[in-house]
Amino acid sequence: MTIGIDIGGSTTKIVGIRKGRIIQPLTVEANDAIASASGAMGKFLNVNKLLLSDVDSVKVTGVGASFLDDNLLGLKIEKTDEFKAVGYGGLFLSGLKKAIIVSMGTGTAFVKAHGRCIKHLGGTGVGGGTIAGLSRLMTSLNNFDNIVESAAKGDLNHVDLSIGDISYVEIGNLPGNITASNFGKMKDEASKNDISKGILNMVFQVVGMMAIFAARTENDTDIVLSGKLVNIPQAKKTFQELSKLYNVHFHAPKHAAYCTAIGAAISGQLDHFL
Repeated sequence: MTIGIDIGGSTTKIVGIRKGRIIQPLTVEANDAIASASGAMGKFLNVNKLLLSDVDSVKVTGVGASFLDDNLLGLKIEKTDEFKAVGYGGLFLSGLKKAIIVSMGTGTAFVKAHGRCIKHLGGTGVGGGTIAGLSRLMTSLNNFDNIVESAAKGDLNHVDLSIGDISYVEIGNLPGNITASNFGKMKDEASKNDISKGILNMVFQVVGMMAIFAARTENDTDIVLSGKLVNIPQAKKTFQELSKLYNVHFHAPKHAAYCTAIGAAISGQLDHFL
């Protein structure tokens, strides 16, 4: 078994790969990179009733990987470039040969993955951190689950200016319900729920449009979404709308939240997976 670990700023994700199968992805929250990596490994072994001797290799990636030495709980580790891990993981999960991989975390990164050719195209500071910060400021909500729940009850018509608000006819190929300006309407009666929905809508529209621009630049039509934000209902709705409007395909594969950890795990065995 090969273990892949993605050490982020606040969470560490771990996954096992055995005979091409994904084994029990897990997430551990901790601020200290070494503590979170050790805790993730211990939890993974315990949940799957495994011993350290059952692990053949450990591949680590992410911003916290630099804090680790060359071993974890006595096991030798190998470090993998994070963007390569994102690219490899995205292709493996989607089954595609080439695509733009979008890694949505605190911020967002865009990676070109054409087989083994992996290239970081750029990124934006707009992401989960934006949702958390604006929600705290504008709605006093701190818990991410509460933000998502609040947004589900919101109405964008109280917050966003749409094409239909400023024109009686479609503009180009843009229908009337498409956003013309995020928070461009902002009625006095807008509720906390409306604002929460507006924040999510803005973040996912920005990420989606940047992904589309990246895909057009690289002559791609497939865009693979990764990161824990993928599973938010508002994200799925927004990306579906953009997909129809701009003739691209957004893919949200199973285990998308663990894409980078999975990419790290398979990085040494690409002949078997890509």
